[in-house]
Amino acid sequence: MPPLVLFGLAAVLLWSLVSRRFERWGVAGPAMLLVLGAATTVWDLTSYAGALEAPITEKIVEIILSLLLFADATEVRGGIFGGEGRVTARLVLIALPLSLILTAAASALLIPESFVVIGVIACVVMPTDFAPAAQLLRTRLLPERIRSILNVESGYNDGLISPIFGMALPIAVVLAPLLQQAAATGSDTVTVDEENVGHNAEKMADAFLNAVPATLWAIVIGVVLGGLVGLVLRAARDRGIASEGGARYAMLLLPLVAYGIATIPAIEANGFVAAFVAGLMYRVTRTRGMEVRVIPHEELLLVEEVGSLTADFVWFMLGGAALLAFTTSFDWRVIVLALLALTLLRLGPVYFSLLRSSVGRGDRVRIGLLGPRGTATIVFGLLAYNALPDDEGNIVLLVMVVTVVGSIVLHGVAAPLVLRRLASRGDATTPTGDEPTVQQR
Repeated sequence: MPPLVLFGLAAVLLWSLVSRRFERWGVAGPAMLLVLGAATTVWDLTSYAGALEAPITEKIVEIILSLLLFADATEVRGGIFGGEGRVTARLVLIALPLSLILTAAASALLIPESFVVIGVIACVVMPTDFAPAAQLLRTRLLPERIRSILNVESGYNDGLISPIFGMALPIAVVLAPLLQQAAATGSDTVTVDEENVGHNAEKMADAFLNAVPATLWAIVIGVVLGGLVGLVLRAARDRGIASEGGARYAMLLLPLVAYGIATIPAIEANGFVAAFVAGLMYRVTRTRGMEVRVIPHEELLLVEEVGSLTADFVWFMLGGAALLAFTTSFDWRVIVLALLALTLLRLGPVYFSLLRSSVGRGDRVRIGLLGPRGTATIVFGLLAYNALPDDEGNIVLLVMVVTVVGSIVLHGVAAPLVLRRLASRGDATTPTGDEPTVQQR
């Protein structure tokens, strides 16, 4: 077993033994595992960097993300977009693309040398995840409707970003060596050949050119597999053929099978998209005919717990990645970019997308500012670091680390304090919009 995996498992085991006491003290799991990861790898960062670039690490994080995307898709309540369909659709179909475009533009302006990876950076820093700020979804300081909207949006945006990331990364991998050659020669023209582009250029170029059919095939695989398993399991549970344990195993294995089928060399589809769509279709067909269209919690339990366990391992990896990023290429401009990504670059598009909706002004601001970054950002960042040349990979890794650490501080520490202060003034749950705050159906 690779040392990185062994140390990560040991760290997660240690945290599992003491988590309850530390959480009572206000110490979140992601923060503690980040510290454990840094403490474990500080002695030999060179070896850790090599482990991050190993093919087995890439596969591990890919499988973890596929499982988490599936879990996110199955936990949404209600229809395709949950109980807040119109609001969620605005957030993921309008606000999210605008946020990606603005982040890419900000990256190009603030860090011109990152131009080749601006699309990758945008995909890395924009997915939201409430792992570093889980208390925000439990606190009564936020209206229940806002918590529901944030939870559903978080379950969707990383799944929708996955195919964009799958297209942006091959572009960066192909272009990076060419721009490096141009910079080294001082020439405005570049001769493209096998040596310049690199050993994986043809493979990456093919991946980019086939990005659309790869995504379409992934959707087909997810729809067929998730829909079929959901129908079969619903019938089996209604007839007493399948037990609760069997349903739990089926839910855990389904995203792995979807990812595995999608990544067969003969198909080469997007495994992330396949797992995510499988989760959506499984939830739709499994809950069809139910009065409350929610998968029973006893069936969700196993995939939730395994998802939490694998996410803990990702947070451990972030600790070493943080040390590696800060000691390799720290740049104050990255801090500015991360702060913008966590605030204005999300708030502006969110506010704009919800204009003339049932969400009031104050709640638009809350939704825009409360977008923690977590596991999906880490995984996308690690995959980019693994695939890109050193300079570009280091830039993406640093942006990822600063964004996630900043999110822990802003959303995990500062946001609850601000909400408590607002609550003490009687403002926390008071609608402040120019339109009535009512649930859309």
